[in-house]
Amino acid sequence: MQNNQVIPFNKENFQQIFSKAFLLVIVISVPSALIAEYLSLPLAWFLGPMLSTSITSLMGFQIKIPRIVLSAILILLGLYIGNYIDKDLFEQIHDWAFTSMIMLIYILLSIIIVSKYLQKFSNYEKKTSIFSAAPGALGPLMILAEDQKTDLSHVATSHLIRLIIIVTVFPFFVNSFYDVEPVINTEEILKNQNIINLIILIFVSLIFIFLFEKIKIPAALLSGTLFASGILQITDIASYQLSSNIIDYCLLILGASVGCRFANKTFNEISKNAFHSFVATLLLVLLGLLAAYVASLVIDKNIFTLILSYCPGGIYEVAVIAIFFNLDPEFVSFHHIIRLLMILFIVPVILKIIKKKTQN
Repeated sequence: MQNNQVIPFNKENFQQIFSKAFLLVIVISVPSALIAEYLSLPLAWFLGPMLSTSITSLMGFQIKIPRIVLSAILILLGLYIGNYIDKDLFEQIHDWAFTSMIMLIYILLSIIIVSKYLQKFSNYEKKTSIFSAAPGALGPLMILAEDQKTDLSHVATSHLIRLIIIVTVFPFFVNSFYDVEPVINTEEILKNQNIINLIILIFVSLIFIFLFEKIKIPAALLSGTLFASGILQITDIASYQLSSNIIDYCLLILGASVGCRFANKTFNEISKNAFHSFVATLLLVLLGLLAAYVASLVIDKNIFTLILSYCPGGIYEVAVIAIFFNLDPEFVSFHHIIRLLMILFIVPVILKIIKKKTQN
């Protein structure tokens, strides 16, 4: 299998598990997570490693998380979110059509307004500004941007700075205004569980992950696992509730993976894009808050759940925040998957319209 596959089972990726680059990630991330926890930072095991590895990457150190490790962590997160899926959940899904329509409007307004800003004030080329303005979907957008011969550095930097801002600020925001206990320990439940159920869940999840990747469904690691969990739990074939303790280890790897994305970038490159990326993020957040408010008028959900659902961050990073603060992770994940699908449909359509206009 090739490295670009969703779960790269190959010699190179397995060798990377024992590489100096991954060892350095662990050496940096564990102490930073413990320090963040000592300082009582919200989402400490995510923010600590994310910030420390970001700085380390920008300083020029070679750090890397093997794809096989990151894939395994994302599957575990998917299984954890899958614990929330039951028959009652499906009774609510018809209400989500309205919030999905609001998502479509939010994406369109985001791309139009933010791309115009980036063109006017940061001199981004039109196509580059559209890719940079889309609220999320960095991975798929980078593929489209490369195909369109767009400035990949501007696109990647804009999205990464936005991701850092969102996942750093949002936990503090929720922690300050939302009175909730973080995820609870489930050791009592774990005692009476059958490990065979967990094996079945993982096996069926892998089947759907590879199937979803084949038919090009975005975020196959999460969507495939959630789909498998839903089917197996609703039909009472298999269910298994993972301990919340495992989330800390998932947070560490996922946080560090954000920092590792700054590899081959410099402080100078980041500083040039920082201001306009901050303004673009602010515009996207304001539009997201407006969308969340409108959604609150048509569905009975916690406002923080709605804000997180329209938050312009990465799907996996946002899912972790939803899990940590117990903000309807299945609802949030569903809307971010829908957002990915919409962005992958909308951006190419906008580019075709631009191309036709320039040819006329």
